[in-house]
Amino acid sequence: MRRGHVNVQIPTEPIGSIPRPLKLISAIKKYECGEISMDQVDLLYDEAVRTTIDEFIATGSPVITDGEQRKYHNFASYCVHGLPNFAPDGFKLQFENHYRILPRITAGPFSYRQSADTHLQRAMELTNMPIKQAVISPSALSLFYPAKNIAGYAREQFIEELLEQHEAEIRRCLALGAHSVQIDFTEGRLANKLDASGQILRNFVNLNNMALDRFNQTERRRIGVHTCPGGDCDSTHSADVDYSELLPSLFELNACNFYIALARESDRPRILRMISQYIKPHQMAYIGVIDPLNPEIETVQSVVDRVVEAAQYIPLAQLGTTDDCGFAPFSDDTSTSRETAFAKIRNRIEGTRLANEFLNIKTARNLL
Repeated sequence: MRRGHVNVQIPTEPIGSIPRPLKLISAIKKYECGEISMDQVDLLYDEAVRTTIDEFIATGSPVITDGEQRKYHNFASYCVHGLPNFAPDGFKLQFENHYRILPRITAGPFSYRQSADTHLQRAMELTNMPIKQAVISPSALSLFYPAKNIAGYAREQFIEELLEQHEAEIRRCLALGAHSVQIDFTEGRLANKLDASGQILRNFVNLNNMALDRFNQTERRRIGVHTCPGGDCDSTHSADVDYSELLPSLFELNACNFYIALARESDRPRILRMISQYIKPHQMAYIGVIDPLNPEIETVQSVVDRVVEAAQYIPLAQLGTTDDCGFAPFSDDTSTSRETAFAKIRNRIEGTRLANEFLNIKTARNLL
């Protein structure tokens, strides 16, 4: 055999959210109607986190999350929910069959009320497993500022405060020992739907790089970016935007790990070719092999096939697998059951393992 073959381990990671238990969703609604106290809801939050971690471990997942069980309402505005200087009538996030409304800042300063590292700390008290933590991107946070300037609070000041809060959140996660920190950039494809000229996307990338540039290369090895066309109640907000409008800019982000929704795409080879064209040598591409919006559970073999397909375009040393997106980025989403979510995750893990074995054997034989 020729010298130089090294057995490569293809990493696999979840994106983040897991559907909340129905009794937790019900309790949150009762709390918001004034029927129960937050102390009662907190007990159910704790139970949901413990159960989610136990179920994640049972899948054999090498990296887990807390399922974002405690992120109040959604993955985007968890950090500002309940602040007095926010109104509920902000940016309209239009999905295929419904919409969500992000909050709108009405006055400065901008600060977080809730930070993702507090959830990470609670999760780490329950397990010694590697835990990744998802945080919202600066570009998504920028949507909180209205189109019309706020008197006495310039957009420039808002952006500086936003970057400070985002940096501090990531640094606290890294300091706690997070396996990785994932920046949710689901508005990437949406940007080109909002502005076909690409200027909004360029602004988003520049803003996110302003944040990423605050970290050194060692720190950025533990920082990643997730992109997808949105996922909520079995629909998306920007699946009609072609990846060719995003990928050249995506890999200009100064991160090392990229989690890319792919399982739902109709022409995966074309997108994989684009990824291989734009990815840089120090970057990893975690390819989506599970579609959380599809009620059918992918077979282990279908995962194997998708990993082997991706390996035709992306070097094994730069290839990982993931789910296309979280299973319930908005906390009231019941379109997917917890049982289905974890069944899909188990098959991703097993399919990745088998594909890894096959590809390493194939590589070794080719070197004979």
